[in-house]
Amino acid sequence: MTEEKKANSRSSSSGKLSVLRQHPIFRELEPDALDQLCRYAKPTTLKRGATIFSKGDPGSSLYAVISGTVKISVSSPDGRNAILNLISAGEIFGEVAVLDGRERTADATANTNCEILVIDRREFLPFVKSQPVLAMKFIELLCDRLRWTSDQVEQVILQDLPRRLASALLGLTEKQKVDASRTIAITQQEISEMVGMTRESINKQLRAWAARDWVRLEHGAIVLLNPEPLRGLAEAGEDADE
Repeated sequence: MTEEKKANSRSSSSGKLSVLRQHPIFRELEPDALDQLCRYAKPTTLKRGATIFSKGDPGSSLYAVISGTVKISVSSPDGRNAILNLISAGEIFGEVAVLDGRERTADATANTNCEILVIDRREFLPFVKSQPVLAMKFIELLCDRLRWTSDQVEQVILQDLPRRLASALLGLTEKQKVDASRTIAITQQEISEMVGMTRESINKQLRAWAARDWVRLEHGAIVLLNPEPLRGLAEAGEDADE
C-alpha cells in the first residue's frame, strides 16, 4: 500500500471514529467495540437529490451522516410531499427498519451533497446483541423518536401556522447547529412540507416577520435576526400573525 493510500485510510478511519464517538448512542462503547463498529461502517459520498432508500425497501442498513443533510419524507399518489425529518451531521437514521427487519416507512434523500456511513444489518445486529449497553441506548433513541413524532402530530393538529412555523425554525437552529449568523439552509418549499402548509402561506407569514426584522429571507435560506419573539410565540402561543 502506498503512503498516500495509507494516509487516506487513516483519515477515513479517523473520520468514522469521530462521527460514531460523538453520537450519544455510541460514545459509551469501549474502544475495542468502537473500533469494531468502525470496521463495519462503509463511507460513501452522495450528490444532492440522490435516493438513499425508498418507502417499502427492505431495512438492510443503518446510516450515519458525516456531513450534509438527509431528508426523510413521504409522498402521496397525487404528488404532495411531507418532510418528516432532516438528519444532520452526527446523526443516525434508518434504525427502525434495521431493528425490526420490516420495510422502510419513508423515503431518504440527500438534501445536500452528503457523506454518510453505511452499516450492514447482517453485521450490525450481532454487534448490538454483543453490547447490552448499546441495546439500551437504542431503546432510548426509539423513545425519543416517538416523543418527537407525538410533538409533530400535536403541532399539526392543534397549532396554527405562526406557532408551527416558529417552532420549526427554532427547532432547525438547534438541530442544524447553525452558526452565529443564525442562517438556516432551507427553502420555503421545504419548510412548507415540514409544517404542512402551502408555500404561499409560509411566504406570507415569513414576509410579515421580515417586516418586523424577526427574520431575513435569502435565496435558499432563512436568517433568524431576532429569535426571542419567535420563541415566545412557539412557547406561549402569542398571536404574531399579520
